[in-house]
Amino acid sequence: MSRHFDEENPLVQVRLEKLQKLRSMGLDPFAVERYPITHPLEAIHEQFETLEGQTVCVAGRIFSIRQMGRATFAHLMDTTGKLQIYLKADELGERYSLIDLWDLGDYLGVKGFVFRTRTGEITVHVQEFTLLAKAVRPVPFPKEKGEQRWFELHDVEQRYRQRYLDLLVNPESRRRLLARCRIVSEIRRFLESEGFIEVETPVLQPMAGGAAARPFITYHNALQREFQLRIALELYLKRVLIGGIDKVFEIGRVFRNEGISTRHNPEFTMLELYQAYANLEDIMELVERLFRTVAERVFGTTVFEMHGVQVDFSQPWRRVRLMDAIHEYTGLTEADFETLERAAQAAEKLGIHIERKDTVGGIIEKVLEKCVAEHLQQPTFVYSFPIETSPLAKREPDNPRFTRRFEGYVFGKEVANAFSELNDPLEQRERFEQQLALRQAGDEEAHPYDEDFLHAMEYGMPPAGGLGIGIDRMVMLLTGTDSIREVIFFPQMREG
Repeated sequence: MSRHFDEENPLVQVRLEKLQKLRSMGLDPFAVERYPITHPLEAIHEQFETLEGQTVCVAGRIFSIRQMGRATFAHLMDTTGKLQIYLKADELGERYSLIDLWDLGDYLGVKGFVFRTRTGEITVHVQEFTLLAKAVRPVPFPKEKGEQRWFELHDVEQRYRQRYLDLLVNPESRRRLLARCRIVSEIRRFLESEGFIEVETPVLQPMAGGAAARPFITYHNALQREFQLRIALELYLKRVLIGGIDKVFEIGRVFRNEGISTRHNPEFTMLELYQAYANLEDIMELVERLFRTVAERVFGTTVFEMHGVQVDFSQPWRRVRLMDAIHEYTGLTEADFETLERAAQAAEKLGIHIERKDTVGGIIEKVLEKCVAEHLQQPTFVYSFPIETSPLAKREPDNPRFTRRFEGYVFGKEVANAFSELNDPLEQRERFEQQLALRQAGDEEAHPYDEDFLHAMEYGMPPAGGLGIGIDRMVMLLTGTDSIREVIFFPQMREG
């Protein structure tokens, strides 16, 4: 017997002994390669009227076992749900004794006919069975009334570190993460119906740009040079736009070398799209349609509730200018942010810490984050952002200190960021030079100076609207979840 297993755990040893006995009988469950399933388990329930009395083959993990003399009831579980099976000793003969070698968590395939028990439960009456794989460690299924089990999975850290167990035994986690998969699928379906083309852009980039963030750095041995993992999808998607594809999107992983929290994971999923000949208002309407459509298709409703607040995505989103929102919730006016000195004084009165690298625009966004965002519970577009923090957006024609940019908020959380995209290569060069000065002054998250992107822009970029949505945050609000770790299959964790 292998010594890699936990020899001090008596429950593991019992299971290993059962496996050894099965193998000695020529019934090694790990030797089985396939099983001819005719229906997922939930389909037996859904199609009972047509399947009653019919022979089916189903498979899944053993979730429960109840031996009652010479009859046994058990439940199998698969991705779709659970199903009861029924076995009788006088029908199965000597093979019935193999039930003693089963454990919770083992994979079992059964063939039999569908019927309903006297208590009304839909069941498969087993005529043949095959053990398909053995769980050599106890699976921490939740306790059920009248049953005594050894393990439960309560520890949050363990749930994230061993997500496979969390998915297996926690229906709520499985529901959330499967909802994530459906949300992403419906986003793709919606955008394709709107005429967008999905493309893929590089993860390894000579210079990661398109956002204010610190990149991860890696090294390519064959090329003998450093690369950065992308921090956004923007600049390469704009290259595609320049190349003549007028409606383009990508859903992909991006990487930012930043802290870990309930709202941040160093790798996360972004949707970015760009539409030629569209402006900021067009993108607002697109976001409204996207959320409404995805909500209806995945959840069958446009009404969602979180912490006692109810929102309805069938309604238009509120639109409010950033400085008007700041005035509404703090009393400060645009005049309070005319200079860096005045802006710093205003922020300090609100208890906001100011750093040497902060600009007027950076302070304005801090006020939004600290004092305004929590009040934006209903779906809201906050528009007209400072030019210092929006180097890729067009200026407002009547107020060049601000840009044609919005952020979308729901339940007090930012879920979308959009621009009327800057397509003037001369002005873009000036903006990059300003960002370069900030970087040289010590701001490691300032946008890099990307000469190759500027070169592409000089061939001509159409007017366009662009949008970025954090998929993880979108899933959080649609599933009523406060922690990003709950909606990522395998979140990054600190060593512990």
